Amino acid sequence: MVVVSVACRVGYRKVPSLCYRFCSTYIRRMRYLSELKEDDAACSQAYNSGSFFLFHNLSPFLQQKGKMFLAPKINAPEMKRILMKLSRSERQIEDSMLVGCSEECTPYFALDLGSLERTAIESELGGSFADSRKTFFRLEEEHTALIFSAQALLRWHNNNKYCGKTGQPTKKNLSGSKRVCHSSEIIYYPQMSPVVITLVSDGSRCLLVRQASFPKGMYTALSGFCDMGESLEETVRREVAEEVGLEVESLWYSASQHWPFPNSSLMIGCHATVCPQKSKISINRQELEAANWFSLEEVEQALGRAPNPSQEEEDDLSFWVPPKQAIAHRLIQEWVKKQAVIPA
Repeated sequence: MVVVSVACRVGYRKVPSLCYRFCSTYIRRMRYLSELKEDDAACSQAYNSGSFFLFHNLSPFLQQKGKMFLAPKINAPEMKRILMKLSRSERQIEDSMLVGCSEECTPYFALDLGSLERTAIESELGGSFADSRKTFFRLEEEHTALIFSAQALLRWHNNNKYCGKTGQPTKKNLSGSKRVCHSSEIIYYPQMSPVVITLVSDGSRCLLVRQASFPKGMYTALSGFCDMGESLEETVRREVAEEVGLEVESLWYSASQHWPFPNSSLMIGCHATVCPQKSKISINRQELEAANWFSLEEVEQALGRAPNPSQEEEDDLSFWVPPKQAIAHRLIQEWVKKQAVIPA
């Protein structure tokens, strides 16, 4: 909001109405979502006008569109019809989690139908419940954030059904913004784990790595969870030292992104530099399968290749990087742009 406010002041004489509409639309949406999160009655009413993303044991329901997948939004009447046809009460809608809303304030919910027969739902709607890790590279960009947020929220509720202090069942509010143990009155809120993802450079090259669990041929930036009590800067330096045996000289923040794997993470994107004369890699084989320095030309070629998770052989000459939905892609693009302005 600071950037928006500055933009409004700078351009006040030219486009005050445009700026105001942008700000007021955002504020209206955020306040509407805040109301739904805290007011069960308002959330219950919103079920009747909302749209639903469906899951089955945390696998999102997707429909194929050419080579890509999209996550269809099921409107409330259709959602109730499906539940009735599958011999379920309409009240199962109350198991939904609020995950966002449209520009017009149409609320979006996520509902996991893991108790129902999977094939029956797929046949009824003409799609399939898919592994989000496998479909991520072909998921329409506009749906990625909502699907990932929904999956993370559903998983958190599934893993926090009991109070850690009393062992008694916890109950979610209608929106899914919290769970309450009515025995101890403890309120539990969904949480994320902070993770740093760092693109390391020695000035003319950038360091990309891969784990054995990655799709074949894919390389990305270094990443690791923050330890208790660590600052982001300390985490970056420790992870780079642990995984590739390099000492960071300087670092700076770029951007952040929610990431649902393995549970729910906040990926904090950073850039880091190391001394070119001390850039020999020492790989921690317990963490990484490979780590290599790549030139600007090699990285530019990789950015031009489509993700290919099914390629039969890994070839360092034809490696590929995560798609633009991933913050790693942003970090790599930023590095490429910076190289373009550095004098030869």
